[in-house]
Amino acid sequence: MYRRNSGGWMKHIDFIILDVIPLQAALILAYACSGYGWDIYTPILYRNMAIFLGMMDLILLVCRETMRGVIRRDHFVEFIVAVKQAVFIEGSALLYLFLLQEGQRYSRLALMLTAVFYIGIAYIVRECWKWHLQRKKTVDGNKRVLLIVTNEDIAGRTVKTIKENNYAQYMIAGVCLIGCHESHVGEKIEEIPVIVEEEELPHYVCQGWIDEVVVITSEMVPYPDKLLNQLTETGVTVHLNLAKVTSVPGKRQFVEKIGPYTVLTTSINYASSFQLFLKRMMDVIGGLIGCALTAVLFLFLAPAIYLSSPGPIFFTQERVGKNGKRFKMYKFRSMYMDAETRRDELMKENKLGDGKMFKLDFDPRVIGNQIMPDGSHKTGIGEFIRRTSLDEFPQFFNVLKGDMSLVGTRPPLISETNLYELHHKARLAIKPGITGMWQVSGRSEITDFEEVVRLDREYITNWNIGMDIKILMKTVMVVLRRDGAV
Repeated sequence: MYRRNSGGWMKHIDFIILDVIPLQAALILAYACSGYGWDIYTPILYRNMAIFLGMMDLILLVCRETMRGVIRRDHFVEFIVAVKQAVFIEGSALLYLFLLQEGQRYSRLALMLTAVFYIGIAYIVRECWKWHLQRKKTVDGNKRVLLIVTNEDIAGRTVKTIKENNYAQYMIAGVCLIGCHESHVGEKIEEIPVIVEEEELPHYVCQGWIDEVVVITSEMVPYPDKLLNQLTETGVTVHLNLAKVTSVPGKRQFVEKIGPYTVLTTSINYASSFQLFLKRMMDVIGGLIGCALTAVLFLFLAPAIYLSSPGPIFFTQERVGKNGKRFKMYKFRSMYMDAETRRDELMKENKLGDGKMFKLDFDPRVIGNQIMPDGSHKTGIGEFIRRTSLDEFPQFFNVLKGDMSLVGTRPPLISETNLYELHHKARLAIKPGITGMWQVSGRSEITDFEEVVRLDREYITNWNIGMDIKILMKTVMVVLRRDGAV
């Protein structure tokens, strides 16, 4: 994982998004109970108040980090937090009315009821969402997967301590014992299995579903310099107990807590809580707009695709996402139904050579594509929707789901990642994107996979919101230029 949350609450960004709902619901209910009906957004004073309070609520959540430790808060503390936030909202409303001198026109009953309803709704929504997350995590639905690396003499104490202080809600995948002269794979330490030997750890991290690795060793074990270098090369986030501190050139390092341990965390890059919040909001807004456009495109593309090649309109394929997590990616189908079975026979024509990526100059599997007797090429609807990137639009649903982002690296096939070397896995350190650095840097001309990896690492290492916006703008220009050139 290349980005770490320096603010703490970003791992619960859903709470921030959900907090907008109780506030608006409270305003609507207060308005209705005051006898004015349900349409609070028509009167300009009440509409502006709803917008202003929504902005102030988000500012409080971001700047004061009121969602820090939300998962660990008990019911009473959560209620007190809701009350404090309601007081802030009421104070903001009074300040707004005072500055605009509109206090006489705003219902005092609606003002008081807003706070009461907000406390009740916000408390219930947060508690229900926490219950949902906890229930989801009992089946390992959304946890970050943690691998513990330690040595034999402190293994039991280390595993027990992390389990008892697992406030970050990790799923502990297993243990790797280092400095051992014999294999312990298959044994259990505090009910957590030893799953890999030291020599195989970097490759296991590449092939396994591991988000983060924590390294906690005693003074009896030499500093595992080579192992740590291999792990950081893969792009996985590495937490190192401060007793074994050393700097890693070219990596971002900072101190945080894993259970009771103070660790030095090393990752390719990290972003502030606010930056991650903005990126997710961009994804949500872009995903909603993209899904709406996808629905419109479906009306026109569906009959054209079906008439040219009867079968499903949408194509789904299992891809590899962030830190090796697999997901189903959606596209408008641009290829014939037997495209997957024909891939192997066309591998010799792959422009990217070694199977880590696949690209052809002219793909006969695309709907309507034919090689004529005179050697010329004929194209059809499939080539059109690929050339104009219309086939990518259903991926906006993946963005809304959280499997993908608007900007990132392209999600590879499982067969491709099986061929990855350690440094290639850094491409999987972030969510895959609909577009990215490679796509706007001349994707048709780049035929060296190592160059693709270099561009992806450049994006990951230098990421910021401005870079995402720039790439999105370049993507539009690239698509328009490519379409106009044909």
